[in-house]
Amino acid sequence: MTTTPSHPAAELPGRPPIVDLATWQAARDELLVREKAHTREGDAIAAARRRLPMVEFDGKVEVVGPDGPVPFLDLFQGRDELVVYKHMWYDGAPPQGQCEGCTTTAWSMKDAVYLNARGVSFAIVTTGPWDEVASFVEFMGYTQPWYSVRDVEGPAGGDMGYVACFLREGDRVFLTYSTTGRGNERINGSLGLLDMTPYGRREGWEDNPEGWPEATEAAEAGAPVGGHGAPICWYWRSGADGNATWGPTSRPAPQWTRPDATPVETLGRRGPHH
Repeated sequence: MTTTPSHPAAELPGRPPIVDLATWQAARDELLVREKAHTREGDAIAAARRRLPMVEFDGKVEVVGPDGPVPFLDLFQGRDELVVYKHMWYDGAPPQGQCEGCTTTAWSMKDAVYLNARGVSFAIVTTGPWDEVASFVEFMGYTQPWYSVRDVEGPAGGDMGYVACFLREGDRVFLTYSTTGRGNERINGSLGLLDMTPYGRREGWEDNPEGWPEATEAAEAGAPVGGHGAPICWYWRSGADGNATWGPTSRPAPQWTRPDATPVETLGRRGPHH
């Protein structure tokens, strides 16, 4: 049997009211109606997405990977469908100076085994010169296929910070879909899970209950990565002690879980970028 204190002292300042399980379930069921409507609308949008017209382009345009220049067709790895994440790049910046949002997105897609099983390949492209890109990929411990599309026009190259989908018919290649901004969130499942948590993402645009912890839009010296007062969810720079920092010894917080992780300075020719 679940009991819930009813006296005012049991309430938590700046938090939703404390109720019994039956009252909570009624409120949860009411929200579920809206969630199901949202899901159905998402399904309808996905159906419309599958009916978008396509743009054909030269699939033989060359991109640069670990084996040198290869045709864009190679990114399909023999499959008919391809999802590409276009990672922004700052020339000469150290790993901790690369785009936080893109880095978080790339980290969240460690491999594409399930996509591959459904006939879909995945790759990351960026405009950085290959020697810098290769060093970054090694430092980060990425396992996805990476390619440089420096000086390559769209749809294969072009603007970065996008998710793009492609279809192959033999040697013919078509752009079928592209999105950016919050459309990129599909790759990062952590954001969806954060939306389910009590405190959410802690970003300034969120509509939170009065008294909720405020978002920290920029890292503060000594602010922990995680917990009250932490930087917003996509802030990833951390020192070995877990404090948010920018400098030659900082790196993505998840990287400290790697057995061989040590602070190193690579490509350190410029200051921070945001």
